[in-house]
Amino acid sequence: MPNLKDIRDRIQSVKNTKKITEAMYLVAAAKVRRAQEQVIATRPFADQLAKVLYALEARLQFDQADLPLLKKRTVKSVGVLVISGDRGLCGAYNTNVIRRAENRINELKNEGINYQLILIGRKANQYFERRNQPIAASFTNLEQVPTSAEAAQVADQLLSLFLSETVDKVELIYTKFVSLISSRPVIQTLLPLDPNTLADADDEIFRLTSRGGQLEVQREKVTTETQPLPQDMIFEQDPVQILDALLPLYLNNQLLRALQESASSELAARMTAMNNASDNAKDLISTLTLSYNKARQAAITQEIMEVVGGAEALG
Repeated sequence: MPNLKDIRDRIQSVKNTKKITEAMYLVAAAKVRRAQEQVIATRPFADQLAKVLYALEARLQFDQADLPLLKKRTVKSVGVLVISGDRGLCGAYNTNVIRRAENRINELKNEGINYQLILIGRKANQYFERRNQPIAASFTNLEQVPTSAEAAQVADQLLSLFLSETVDKVELIYTKFVSLISSRPVIQTLLPLDPNTLADADDEIFRLTSRGGQLEVQREKVTTETQPLPQDMIFEQDPVQILDALLPLYLNNQLLRALQESASSELAARMTAMNNASDNAKDLISTLTLSYNKARQAAITQEIMEVVGGAEALG
């Protein structure tokens, strides 16, 4: 017969765990809201930077500008920037991005191309360290809501590797935020900068809202309207010098965007994981309560039978 005290203790333990998972769900939801607000707050700067770059592209033709960040070289070594999380309890978020990075590494090996890893997040760092992979740099314990200063720190490391020709190309692997229940690891080429990617002005931001007491995400299409620079405009500096100064800012903005998307994906994955854990705890409490009631009823029945049996023996 099950021990009633053990079942009671387990029910209480599951209830305590459920309180923790519900609290973690609410914390993750609040941080997703902060991440969403940051995406919207950084949008004006990104829009203005894009407008200037698009206008310069039309005026100068990027492919004719002899700039280090635009120069394509024969690819002998690739820097792979992987963005993961510092913490667990977020479902398959870290596993998916690490698996995507491993697949890309195997592709590079099969092509006979060397690679260097630049890792963001403790999970990716621990994983690849155990496997003795070549790690050029690692960044851990970043803010859960990324900042431009952190993006600039990572960008400086990437620029150092690329401009010193340690690597001929830099690829970014991060998790693209789709919705609160969906995200996907993607690969993006960061360096050399591709002028064709600057021509796509359509972009999306997400807004976290609530409907019927449930959190949901609305995707909002943002189109940057650009106007060509006047043909008679006179620059105080050479336009190529202006472009050379703006391209690192554009790289920083691309990195910040990727960090924001990854942070949002991680927090959304944690929300989903904690919500599922709370639901599972609720179901387990119901099952344990039913088992407790059955065991208690069986104990009572047994006691009654013993009393009746004792009375008959005395009679």
